[in-house]
Amino acid sequence: MTEIPTITRLKIAYLCDHSPLDPSNYSGGNAQIYQALQKHVGDVEILATDWHWLEPLRRLIGRLPVSIILRLRWRLLLLLGGLINRGRQRKLAAGDYDVLFGAYSYHSLYKLKKPTAVFSVYTSDATPTTYKQSEIGRNFGSFLSISRLMDPWIEHTEQVVFSGTDLLIWPSQWVRDASVNLHHLAPEGSIVVPWGANIADPGPEETPPKLDQNHTINLLLIGRNWFAKGGPVTFDTMQNLRAHGFDARLTVIGCTPPDFHRNDFVTVHPNLDKSNPAQLQTFTNALRAAHFMVMPTFESYGFAMCEASAYGLPVLCWRIGGVPVRDGINGQALHKTAGPEDFSEVIEGYIKNPEKYLNLRKSTYAEYSDHLNWDAWGKAVAKEIAMHPRFQNAASNRPAPV
Repeated sequence: MTEIPTITRLKIAYLCDHSPLDPSNYSGGNAQIYQALQKHVGDVEILATDWHWLEPLRRLIGRLPVSIILRLRWRLLLLLGGLINRGRQRKLAAGDYDVLFGAYSYHSLYKLKKPTAVFSVYTSDATPTTYKQSEIGRNFGSFLSISRLMDPWIEHTEQVVFSGTDLLIWPSQWVRDASVNLHHLAPEGSIVVPWGANIADPGPEETPPKLDQNHTINLLLIGRNWFAKGGPVTFDTMQNLRAHGFDARLTVIGCTPPDFHRNDFVTVHPNLDKSNPAQLQTFTNALRAAHFMVMPTFESYGFAMCEASAYGLPVLCWRIGGVPVRDGINGQALHKTAGPEDFSEVIEGYIKNPEKYLNLRKSTYAEYSDHLNWDAWGKAVAKEIAMHPRFQNAASNRPAPV
């Protein structure tokens, strides 16, 4: 077994197009990545997100409708990267950094010249091209058809950035394989380390909810968009269970279903602020009481599914994208053609075998405890950087992360 170097904390330059100090962007993932690096890998310094002397243009774009900003901003970052990155290049050259760590925005790395001794790392749950070419992208479509004219160039910029990055850390096998195959990347330079739940560890449950035909069957859905998260299939799954004689009920957190997807058996919490103790308790109670999270959705990842695992709550979903669900471990990912009958059939199978269900809840929490948390991610990233030959060769006279 290869020995892992014993090392001190690294000096890390962190680059994203949004500040990780704001937990509202990238579904909280940006903030969690930053905090995990700070805790487990080294001292992290955030590189400025401004556009150097093109900052007035960035502020002007910020006044546009959100739907336009989301698509225009990152494309301009690519087009103007040589000018925008000048200030960051000077910072990198003067900062004596060990690692340049990019999160989410590969476009911030395009045309960024870093010192050769600086080890580069990048992580994201998707790329523009892998997303667009996937079932997820085809499902949601492109906002402007004219934007497709830029697709070959965008694919080229991804190739340039990823082939020039020392270590690519993907949260799912789906995006890892898609990127390696699309851009013909060296497999050893692309690894999978799952992301974690964006909540504090609630601890193992003391008394799992009973699952049998004499008790209420509680289903749960979490998301801001009812239709995008598969709400109609989840609602019909509940209805199907009721038609089979079970007292099935559904709790929805984060959005409000339309009237035709609501009845007396649906409880809705349009928004729960987990920083508010009372609302966090409502959130906790809902996850502790649920028997299954049913989320037949198109996801490049799925933080809500990691949160479900933290509560020992098995997830039933579609096997589309990079969902963090392992069959029989923390739930089951069904084929994309699965409908309400298929989901209710899986649930009824567990109702008939309560012992199997209890074991599933135990392995679900274990999956969170072992893999789907940010401490596990940070420790794994520290080891991967320390063991990487390029890092060791470039910094043989300098300590590496613990």
